[in-house]
Amino acid sequence: MVRAGVAVKDITPARGTAMSGFAARRDRATGAHDPLLVEALVVEDTAVITVDVVGLHEDDCAEIRRRCPLGNVVVHATHTHGGPVSMRGRLGAPIDEEWLGTVIDACVECVTEAVAQSEDVGLEGTVVSGLGVAKNRRNSDGPVDDCMPVVIFRRPDQSVLAALVSYACHPVVLGADNLLFTADYPGVVRREMSQQLGGAPVVFMTGFAGDANTGHRAADSITTQGASGRTFEECERIGRHLADRALNVADEGLVDTSDGVTATSARVELQVTVPPADDVLADVARWHDELPTAEDAQAALLKAWIDWGAGQLKAQPDSRNRTGWSGSVTVLRWGRVIIVALPGEPFAIAALRIRRYVNEMLPEAVVITAGYCDGCPGYLPSREEYVVGGYEVNEAHRYYGMPGPFAAGSLEQVLTTARELLSVTQPNDRDSQQS
Repeated sequence: MVRAGVAVKDITPARGTAMSGFAARRDRATGAHDPLLVEALVVEDTAVITVDVVGLHEDDCAEIRRRCPLGNVVVHATHTHGGPVSMRGRLGAPIDEEWLGTVIDACVECVTEAVAQSEDVGLEGTVVSGLGVAKNRRNSDGPVDDCMPVVIFRRPDQSVLAALVSYACHPVVLGADNLLFTADYPGVVRREMSQQLGGAPVVFMTGFAGDANTGHRAADSITTQGASGRTFEECERIGRHLADRALNVADEGLVDTSDGVTATSARVELQVTVPPADDVLADVARWHDELPTAEDAQAALLKAWIDWGAGQLKAQPDSRNRTGWSGSVTVLRWGRVIIVALPGEPFAIAALRIRRYVNEMLPEAVVITAGYCDGCPGYLPSREEYVVGGYEVNEAHRYYGMPGPFAAGSLEQVLTTARELLSVTQPNDRDSQQS
């Protein structure tokens, strides 16, 4: 048994708030289709906070952790592309600072409430595979993490306190034509599971989904025209499918994973490849030349790139030539449930490597690999993908407001740090609790 608690708050912004997730989308939100939430799941002296936004800046994540009553906190963005601008200088128009303040407050309040309401529960978990939802959006034969870890927190009377589910697929079923706030398919998974689990909150963590979505290329999102298969109906279908598979496992009975709680974390220093100022100047000139004949969505994208380039050229040399980024990697162990939390958008192959590494040590482990944790500064492709190039490697840093893409080998560096943390203590060591 462990002490655990859960709390939920609605953070849906007002109509008219700027949206994030597509550089081609310029219009503001006309309303909300479903609520955007902050959820906090506390287990002993650790906590996972999930926020329905495309990303959170590492500085705001640090502020949340600083204010929380626990020392071991992971702040995760579900990465919905149907949410508001949520990071200063990244992924869209200027942020609503007042709204962001309420989000930060909600994260801290949820943890505080979850701690106060903690009770004794057992953990039951397993990993469902063969779901068939996620597709590699860069290469049809590329790697996909098609596993869905499911964890149930069950009281002694067998009622459910909460559930935790994770899947590695971009919450981008809805396209740039959507102007309603939505948690995308994770919101459906949570709703459907909660209804069948007696109203218990369901926490969703998005996996390493940097190169995974439901089957379209990144370039297919450079349009504000509706696309087949990118509808709320499709969100419902996908979310119900994942929820049904998770609920079938929950009904069958999961493996008891209660066995002590530990947390370890380490800083990582990643290198950024900054293009020369002359190259940026030439790119800006070319984008300006392309503007007059570009369609509306493409024009919006070009303007975003031009704004990035202008910002780079105006920046002070020290800022423009910034070649490093500092972030954190965290491993939480709730008995045989192991959460590996990485920043940014790691590619799916990283999850396969971590899961293989952990299962060699502990075959029965339920491994959750969560991206978008404690900061979202951009994509982390595997080294071999740099030869292929493409949006995630060569272009996305502009929308992210970064001076350049992360250097080849950055993902592998992060994975090395994760493996070092995983090897610190045995996951089933009841006497290895630490802060």
